[in-house]
Amino acid sequence: MADMIVRAISFILPLFAFIVLIRTVRSMFNGKSQTEIWGYIQTDDKVLRITHWENIIGRTRSADIHLSNPKVSRVHAVLIRSAKGQWRIFDIFSKGGVRVNGQSVGASGYPLNDGDVINLSEVSVRFREINERQRSEIEARRIVTWRNVHPAITLLYLSIFQVFLLLEHCFSATQETLPEIALGFGLLILLEWFCYFAMRSIRRTGFEVETIAFFLSTIGLSVIATSVPSEMFRQMIIVFAGVVSFFLLGAWLRDLDRTKTMRLPAAVGAVLLLAAVLVLGREQNGAKNWIFIGSMSLQPSEFVKVAYIYVGAATLDRLFSTKNLIVFIGFSAVCVMALALMSDFGTALIFFVTFLVISFMRSGSIATVALAVTGAGMAGFLMLRMKAHVARRFAAWGHVWEDVYDTGYQQTHALSAGASGGLFGKGAGNGWLKDGFAANTDTVFSLVCEELGLIIAICAVLAIVSLAFFAVRNAAQGRSAYYSIAACATASMFLIQLALNVFGSVDILPFTGVTFPFVSRGGTSVLSCWMLLAFIKAGDTRKGASFVVKAPDAKQKEAKA
Repeated sequence: MADMIVRAISFILPLFAFIVLIRTVRSMFNGKSQTEIWGYIQTDDKVLRITHWENIIGRTRSADIHLSNPKVSRVHAVLIRSAKGQWRIFDIFSKGGVRVNGQSVGASGYPLNDGDVINLSEVSVRFREINERQRSEIEARRIVTWRNVHPAITLLYLSIFQVFLLLEHCFSATQETLPEIALGFGLLILLEWFCYFAMRSIRRTGFEVETIAFFLSTIGLSVIATSVPSEMFRQMIIVFAGVVSFFLLGAWLRDLDRTKTMRLPAAVGAVLLLAAVLVLGREQNGAKNWIFIGSMSLQPSEFVKVAYIYVGAATLDRLFSTKNLIVFIGFSAVCVMALALMSDFGTALIFFVTFLVISFMRSGSIATVALAVTGAGMAGFLMLRMKAHVARRFAAWGHVWEDVYDTGYQQTHALSAGASGGLFGKGAGNGWLKDGFAANTDTVFSLVCEELGLIIAICAVLAIVSLAFFAVRNAAQGRSAYYSIAACATASMFLIQLALNVFGSVDILPFTGVTFPFVSRGGTSVLSCWMLLAFIKAGDTRKGASFVVKAPDAKQKEAKA
């Protein structure tokens, strides 16, 4: 009878996982992207909308404010709004210069007020600012995010999925571990509903990003319940800490001026963390990337991921600064070299790909990216010559079945276990891979395939992919280049981490031993994933969707009559 119930649940779980994923994706990509309006630029024959806090003015078609007059440089000026509402214009190496009401614009920019006349070379335009009341009226006409897909219904489907998954664990868990497993799932359900109602209380309706994170965290809890059930409560505490960190970082990012001022301290802190690991770190599984404090172990490189994106993203006034770019390249080199010295090449590769994404978004230069790839390829070749255990992993790539008792041991076991699960899995706790080495971290994708089935495993993969597409889609509507770059960099970091974990465990890519975001066992890994999620949330400018994005206040006193 128990086997029949488990089998029935195995068919039900993929259905609810698929429903949660489809509803979340529908909600995220529902309708056309809706731009915000912050002001206008008036020319002789038309009115151009200002749709960002940071805008490129120029002749190039990719400019935010496109002026086709040949006397205007391709990239002529940058128009920027501070978090306090003050507009400034900057001259970006234009040929004809920039003047405001006849005054030349220097390197530090020039403040703008409503009605000011801007001269771009010999072309005159007028700046028109809108106040908070007008902003509120425009915002009221935008469509709410959950018009067709209510987030509470999606969250209800997720809760049903979690209850059925807990029920499946009830048939495989021992009497000693069952209470802790039940407590873990119960606390997760309470936490997600608390977060939902907290968002509703501040009139925020976009809950898709959080729903995906809770869905992946549910699968992660199932992995813990299967492999180390005694750590269920500990893992739930980590998830709780991650959610708190997500909201704290998101609240911090609301003030862009404050965010920018802390980039240098964040960079210094990241370098000091890496230095501490090089001096105090212990080697585990070939990589010296762990610090032990009593019985607690930490992987500081996970926190450096957050700092790296925090520091690497930049506002438009900084994007065209050679000094700023050189500082970022130097910071990137320090991070990657430190990780290479720790022999943590999986994380070093994640940082490098993220560096390429940020560099391209900052410079728009494919040549710069190609040069970086060439240099990294040469450095990687030298490292393979110096690090024997890394070279062995690369040598085993594509040949794991030729040495199933040595270099191919982990992957052949992962492939066998994953294939044995089929589409619907053997049932939570009924697999054998859970007892293998690093099954709940490095080869967790195969563990999920074995116990929960290929359908749920693919849903987990698609959940990360949908986050990435969501971040890229929102990039064009981001208030600031900082938010857009940070969101896309986070998406790229999640994607490369996902690819290395999934494709590495099935021998499509070299086996690097990185974690599956939100799913793999780990304290600092799960914590950093939740923190990184705040950057994706910051890029979401849909009406009433993100708590990171400040909504216009109709009651706020107008700055100008």
